[in-house]
Amino acid sequence: VVGIGAAIIPPASYQGRIFYEGELGIVIGKKCKEIDVSQAEDFIFGYTCVNDVTAIEFLFEDKAFQQWTRCKGFDTFTPLGPWITTGIDPGGLQVMALQGDKVRQDYPVSDMIFSPMEIVSLMSHYQTLLPGDLICCGTSVGARTMKPGSSIDIVIPGIGKLSNQFDDLSG
Repeated sequence: VVGIGAAIIPPASYQGRIFYEGELGIVIGKKCKEIDVSQAEDFIFGYTCVNDVTAIEFLFEDKAFQQWTRCKGFDTFTPLGPWITTGIDPGGLQVMALQGDKVRQDYPVSDMIFSPMEIVSLMSHYQTLLPGDLICCGTSVGARTMKPGSSIDIVIPGIGKLSNQFDDLSG
């Protein structure tokens, strides 16, 4: 996890494509377990912008074990921020990803398969959620490969703008 302005740097051992994914992040505020959708709002501290960076070829490296953690867990691969916004209704939010000055992703949270409240409820039935846990809500169409030196902005009006640069230091 890194913040606003930090560089996104792929691991030296990886030579494949790196994708950005603009996402809404849910920050849990209170311990919750097996809650109903109608209770979820009481357990959410706030929301933030997330770039859920992905080393896509690692996902399919082992066909018998497609593993998201392996392709998303590298140092610098989860920029988030610029802050956590509280007291907002996420249903009216719009998530955008800009690569340079071009809008590449632009989707309403209301189009997500599961609402933020449903996601919190469903996850709480599989694991106890604790204060400070971050849930990345998933992305929509338009995720693309980052090029060395490119800037990526995740913008959610009402929350803020997360800006980072992709720096391939491998050479």
